[in-house]
Amino acid sequence: MTATEWQRALDEAGELDSSITERIIDTHGDRGVRAIEAVAERRVKQYLDFTVVVGHTDEYVVEGGGCTCKDSAYNLDADDESQRCWHVLAADIARRVGALDHHEMWYSEVREFL
Repeated sequence: MTATEWQRALDEAGELDSSITERIIDTHGDRGVRAIEAVAERRVKQYLDFTVVVGHTDEYVVEGGGCTCKDSAYNLDADDESQRCWHVLAADIARRVGALDHHEMWYSEVREFL
């Protein structure tokens, strides 16, 4: 199973059903599980400037298929679409199923107060 296959299936279904959930987990393992949990818990935030995924210890900016987390920086091949951190996967899933938590403000301004 490739990432493109589950993405296409999710686009067609418009919702995260058990079959697609299984495909995501088969393709991405624990990262897929964590991504699905983040979407279910509404931890994927869309600001005017960035998509942000709230982790357990920090918030991570997801942009252009990349992420600010250490997993992306040190463990994954950015050129391999099947290798994405759970933050990028969560943002992708949330966007495809309409589960982004929209905030009409700039994250860059909000981040200054965190």
